[in-house]
Amino acid sequence: MYLRLFRSLAIAGVSLVLLATCAAKPVLVAKSAAVPGGINLSGSWLVQADPASARPFGAAREEGIRIPKTGSQRSRQGRNSGGGSQTRGPGVQSQGRKSGGASAQIFLEYGESLKITQTEFGLFISYDRSVVEEYTFGENRLVSIGPIEAQRVSGWEAAAFTVETLDETGAILFESWHLQADGDVLVRNIRISKGEKDSFFHRQTFDRQ
Repeated sequence: MYLRLFRSLAIAGVSLVLLATCAAKPVLVAKSAAVPGGINLSGSWLVQADPASARPFGAAREEGIRIPKTGSQRSRQGRNSGGGSQTRGPGVQSQGRKSGGASAQIFLEYGESLKITQTEFGLFISYDRSVVEEYTFGENRLVSIGPIEAQRVSGWEAAAFTVETLDETGAILFESWHLQADGDVLVRNIRISKGEKDSFFHRQTFDRQ
C-alpha cells in the first residue's frame, strides 16, 4: 500500500516538474508586417569602432558566447529555414558547456561591412559579402542550421526592425535595427537572454557609405 502511494506521489511530482518546465518556456509574439512610413534600411554600411560603453557585458561569466572581433570567419554549412537552403555559418563560437546548452547564439551573424536591401515584403542583409540573411516582415517560422532548430519571428516594432529566435532550451536571441542621424547611422542591438536574465549584450553602430 505504502509502495503504491509512494509511486503515485513520485509520478505526480514528475508530472508537476514537467508541466512547470513546459510553462516556463517563452512564446514568441508575432511582429508587424507593416513597414513604418519613411523607414528604409537599404544601403551599404560600415561598422564604427566600438565605444567602451558598447563592449559586450557578461563575457567573463558567459564565455560560451563570443562575437568575432574582426571580419567574418565562418565555416560553411547547410541551412534550411523553411524556404530552401543557403550557405551560412555560426558566426559565434561555443566552448564547453558554460552556455547551459543554449544554441540560439549560433543563429547570430556578424559582419563589419553590410549591404541591406529592403523590399515591400522583407529584408536581405549581406554580411561581409559572404553570408546573406533573408527576413520576411511578419514571419513566424522554423529555422535550422544542420540538426539545430529554432523558432523565429521578425517584423517591425515602432521604427525598429526586430528579430527574435527561440531555441529549444528557452534561450532567445534578440536583434533590432534602427536608423539615427537622419538615416546616416544604423544601430544594431544584440541580446541573448534566458528567463529574466541577459547573458550577452552588444551594440554595433554603422555609418552609411
